[in-house]
Amino acid sequence: MINRGAVPLTLMVLFLTAPHPAVAWGPAAHRAVTAKAIDTLPGGIKDFYKAHRLELPTLALDADIPEEGLDRRFAVDRLVPFPFIELPRSESGLKERFGDAALQVGRLPWLIQESYARLVEAFRAKDKAKIIEESDLLAGLVADLDNPLAVTDNADGQKSNQHGLWMRFSVRFPEAAEKALKLSPDAARFLDEPKEYVFSIMKGSYVWVDNILYQEEIAHRGKGGYTEAYYEALATRVSEVLRWRLSQAAEDVGSYWYTAWTAAGRPDLK
Repeated sequence: MINRGAVPLTLMVLFLTAPHPAVAWGPAAHRAVTAKAIDTLPGGIKDFYKAHRLELPTLALDADIPEEGLDRRFAVDRLVPFPFIELPRSESGLKERFGDAALQVGRLPWLIQESYARLVEAFRAKDKAKIIEESDLLAGLVADLDNPLAVTDNADGQKSNQHGLWMRFSVRFPEAAEKALKLSPDAARFLDEPKEYVFSIMKGSYVWVDNILYQEEIAHRGKGGYTEAYYEALATRVSEVLRWRLSQAAEDVGSYWYTAWTAAGRPDLK
């Protein structure tokens, strides 16, 4: 559990001014999720990922997290209301129903489906380099979908007078709290319908949107700016939400890796 004393105020000040790329999660969150996803795996595949963990770009000693585009989001509430029952389950169906509006919300669910398919093929070919590359990409995409702000049109708090929320919650806060993050995902499991599972992740993320907006607004209430006092209050209010979402992301990543390996016939890998 992250408590208010676990996030040093000096780090808060540092991340108030540090520049960051536009990403769904910052590098610290992606590192935490990818590393913990390995721990969720069963023995048959876990040894492979443990042996090559530092070859995963996100966990490499000289890791360089590339800047992400708007495709790695999915502002679903711009198209249909929660619980998104009427949302088409294919990108072609989405475009057919919503036309140009479908092009403005991002492609995150489809990017996950495409990456998963490539990982299955990489496992079948026993292409170690491709397995590592695609596993890392898939981990980043799945983690992004587990960020509540990645699935709403109010991602930056622009509709609720909370401008800059994206960077504060998704990048600066996880980076400042990195050493205190104690993720506790469940074990990876086989996904019967990996294409459909992206929509379960999406809904599971979205239910936290209002909570984050509300708690962040309270954390800022009565404060003149986004100072160390604000981040201390934010840590008190949303640390558990952050931990829960990142823990779920690690479980989801491990499940996609395990499912891809199983779909490929569980090849023996070195």
